[in-house]
Amino acid sequence: MQVTQPPFGAKKIMLLGGTGFVGRALAGALSQAGFSVTIPSRHVHRHRDLALNPGIRLIDRAPAASDMASVRAPLSWAELMSDHSVLINLVGILNEPKHNGVGFEQAHVTFTQTALAAASAAGITRYLHMSALGADAVNGRSFYLRSKGRAEDWAHEFGEQNGIGVTSFRPSVIFGPHDAFLNRFVQLAALMPGVFPLACADALFAPVFVGDVAAQLLSAIESSELNGRRIELCGPTDYRLRELVAYAAKTAGHPRLILGLPDWASRVQARLLEFAPGKPFTRDNYASLQTPSVCSVGCPRQPTRLETIAPQYLHKRTRV
Repeated sequence: MQVTQPPFGAKKIMLLGGTGFVGRALAGALSQAGFSVTIPSRHVHRHRDLALNPGIRLIDRAPAASDMASVRAPLSWAELMSDHSVLINLVGILNEPKHNGVGFEQAHVTFTQTALAAASAAGITRYLHMSALGADAVNGRSFYLRSKGRAEDWAHEFGEQNGIGVTSFRPSVIFGPHDAFLNRFVQLAALMPGVFPLACADALFAPVFVGDVAAQLLSAIESSELNGRRIELCGPTDYRLRELVAYAAKTAGHPRLILGLPDWASRVQARLLEFAPGKPFTRDNYASLQTPSVCSVGCPRQPTRLETIAPQYLHKRTRV
């Protein structure tokens, strides 16, 4: 595979989760800024377009070797990271195979522990970690939020003990082309006959643009002032879920009447849809929605408005 060589002397960054939604946006920003970026992937052939960006190198990791949560080969990861100075971890899941927390624990906590242990052995001194608003190791309302909280806490504690500057980011729901939030509701709206029965319709969000998230991560790489910080990321406006779904559906050409379900019906819907293909809504999702995903009072907001970006890709979906 042909890879464009990074600029001479460019700082080398190991980007975990670089083939995902946020990862692709960040990889592009890092490339434009002149960094050299290594992205491990289990399925390199699906993401070869990323390597067209200057300075980006894809590493093919066979599933048996790349499952960091299994801690079977931490030395190989330390060797892979040996000539890098920054580790960025964007890896995360929204659903797990079973409703018991094990999948979240492996994907968030164990993965983070293995990655940081390898980074420490490799001499990496800067680590950026993707968490989530509402993440709380003790009081989180869902397996997702508790595991995110444990991973974030562990990363900061490990960094303090091992001389690694750690900054974690706590975004609300992230929107942008190819997102799994607004696009999912548009898909569902297209299937609804005029009325959209919506669970947890009054749940609060402050959607943040993926480009703003990437910009914040990029600016933190060489900012020692942010060591130890936990940074909340929200867009300029708070919305109820019913408002977001109605807006997305109307913008995509599928206007629907949003019927907010009572709590008992929301719970039933979660139990049923948990077994549907793709798990569009689960009991753990329901639990997460009980915690408002909005920033603290006085927290600086990111500038990009949902209404500025969303029509560009939601309108496009109607033509596909």
